[in-house]
Amino acid sequence: MKSKKPTNDSSKQPGNSSSRVNKSPKQQRKNQDRNQPKEASYKQGGSSPKQSAEIKTVKKSGHVVAGEGERIQKVLARGGVGSRREIEGWINEGRFKLNGELVKLGDRLKVGDYLQLNDRVVHWEKFAVQPTRVLLYHKPTGEVVTRRDPEGRPVVFTQLPTLTTARWISVGRLDINTSGLLLVTNNGELANKLMHPSTEVEREYAVRILGDVSEATLEKLKQGVELEDGKAKFDAIRFFGGEGANKWYHVIVSEGRNRLVRRLWESQEVVVSRLMRVRYGPVVLPERLKASTFYELTEKELELLFEFAGLERNEPVMPKGQSEPKNTAPRRR
Repeated sequence: MKSKKPTNDSSKQPGNSSSRVNKSPKQQRKNQDRNQPKEASYKQGGSSPKQSAEIKTVKKSGHVVAGEGERIQKVLARGGVGSRREIEGWINEGRFKLNGELVKLGDRLKVGDYLQLNDRVVHWEKFAVQPTRVLLYHKPTGEVVTRRDPEGRPVVFTQLPTLTTARWISVGRLDINTSGLLLVTNNGELANKLMHPSTEVEREYAVRILGDVSEATLEKLKQGVELEDGKAKFDAIRFFGGEGANKWYHVIVSEGRNRLVRRLWESQEVVVSRLMRVRYGPVVLPERLKASTFYELTEKELELLFEFAGLERNEPVMPKGQSEPKNTAPRRR
């Protein structure tokens, strides 16, 4: 029997807000304590004057261009060379040289500095002035989240615009049979923060399953079940309708273990016939964004994402005209 997508009150759908980035529950509670009317205004979506007043001003220049400079690991993490922790490890291993001298933790980059990694020149200046970009990519099933696939399967990065500096970094992964929201960014520090287990970022999925599920089974999935790599659970489960043999649920998890959502359902012998990620942290998948296309966050949405991640945005803003949302067709291979 042909299945239908769940039909619900649109006010409950995660992607219906006019902004693609929502504040975290923790941030909402903080704002409620400070100013209840402002937070209520934000929850309703839109870009009211009250909402605009909550957005922080972006600093117009990076720290690296003047004064004491900027820490090496911070500059390189921003450019996607590695996470801050990885780069600090490389520094301790003696793999960096700054102006011919071995780099020590705490060393900073200033204009004109000559940096080498494994005796190869690192053109770090482009990372110091690079504005952050974040894309919401609607991954279809059949694509893999990797740069090259030995089996010749289509990869998500061929569908994205070409960067003149740095590279796109995926925030987490989706397996080949899972569709939906995939965040990509050119800011390695932001990507690492959003993926780090300590952040416990919520991931929300729309799941189509075969057959009925008892309340006892749903409760067990929320309490936690033992998997081969440890105990796991759904933070929340909501029934989203469906007809006949197919039923839709929305589930939330706060960790990024491989195939976690599928494995949780399968542990209860429930068959998952379709899986789509609809939210990652405060970012929701726009309802009108077609598969294999992307949407680029605006400056206002980037500010909210940085605030959610607990990062200060010390960089130039995107040039005027480049920060508007982009909804593009897939690139031809």
